[in-house]
Amino acid sequence: MTLAIAQVQHQPVSLDEFIARYGGDNRYELIDGEVFDLEPTGQHEEVAALITAKICVQIDQLGLPWFVLQRGLFRPSSASMTAFRPDVMVVDRTEVAKESLWQEQSIITRGDSIKFVAEVVSSNWQNDYARKVEDYAALGIPEYWIADYLGLGGIRHIGKPKQPTLSICTLVDGEYEINLFRGNDAIVSTTTHIINLWTNLLTLGKVKN
Repeated sequence: MTLAIAQVQHQPVSLDEFIARYGGDNRYELIDGEVFDLEPTGQHEEVAALITAKICVQIDQLGLPWFVLQRGLFRPSSASMTAFRPDVMVVDRTEVAKESLWQEQSIITRGDSIKFVAEVVSSNWQNDYARKVEDYAALGIPEYWIADYLGLGGIRHIGKPKQPTLSICTLVDGEYEINLFRGNDAIVSTTTHIINLWTNLLTLGKVKN
């Protein structure tokens, strides 16, 4: 998730301290010991909600044992001072049962529990296109979407001229293969099988191609 982010404090914070202070508040994320107030905009939340709605329909139609954990906390067990709050996170009920913290807190620690993650890009896009691509791949998350509906990402990520782009990262042999979708492109997704979503995202972003 990258938004109009405000750093809360400069002193490193441990995972235990973060969970104790901010674990129940969806506004905060921890990256390498730094706490950030995510301050989501209304338009950003609208895009995340649309992705969630479309995915829920597909999960229901396909009869999958999955559900959307929106704004849940993802605290990778392999990362000592990081806890992400993906905009949209699809988890597997059968795997969630193995999570040690799940019964008491909405916290996921195992990559195996996650089937799909989406991040909606706003003003600060670097983590979505770099850090999270590496981390989510290393954790074995099968599919990761970067919904850059305003075309804010760097040229090396979305090309030139910059334009609204949906990057679908699909895990292959431990690394993401990234496919870019723009304009009237039909989305191809191995996990969600969503059709015509990108057109809806562009409409929400009030972007004309």
